[in-house]
Amino acid sequence: MSWGLVKLGRIRADRPPGERGPCAGRLSIAFVALVLSACGFHLQGRTPLPDVVKAPYVQTADRQSEFAVSLQRALISSGARPVQQKDEASVVVSIIKDEVQRRTLSVSAQNQPDEYELTYTVRFSVTAGDKELLPPTDISNVRSFAFSEQLLLAKNHEEMILRQDMAHDLADMVMRRLARL
Repeated sequence: MSWGLVKLGRIRADRPPGERGPCAGRLSIAFVALVLSACGFHLQGRTPLPDVVKAPYVQTADRQSEFAVSLQRALISSGARPVQQKDEASVVVSIIKDEVQRRTLSVSAQNQPDEYELTYTVRFSVTAGDKELLPPTDISNVRSFAFSEQLLLAKNHEEMILRQDMAHDLADMVMRRLARL
């Protein structure tokens, strides 16, 4: 009993110094949750959407592009219920442009590409009936990656992963803009 802790005027000898009681962990978690909620923090991927965006229709030429798929997932994870028919939608998110460009950044002494730059560009607009909520807006994401002819399959896989990651980032940007409507 030589290590007793003084708590509210009583000596507690049942725990060694520095050991917390059963409620201390829950209080810490509650405190962190309170502080984070007070600053507007929300979990990644859960962008709170206004009511006008709860039943969106995504209009695009390619429903299977990395960006279109990422946007659909982001809408669903944020609580929206995308509709299949344009006339049932509360808003229409029109994807006007969805393209990836690859450009050579550097070449070796043998005139082989050493580094590429990917630019993923999306142009979109948002309308509700005849009302334009967001005019056509361009957003883009740029990444570069090293290239080696000896590692062709691995580098092609790396490029595919970069494209998916860039599409996900662009979908998050669109979601933040939809949240401000």
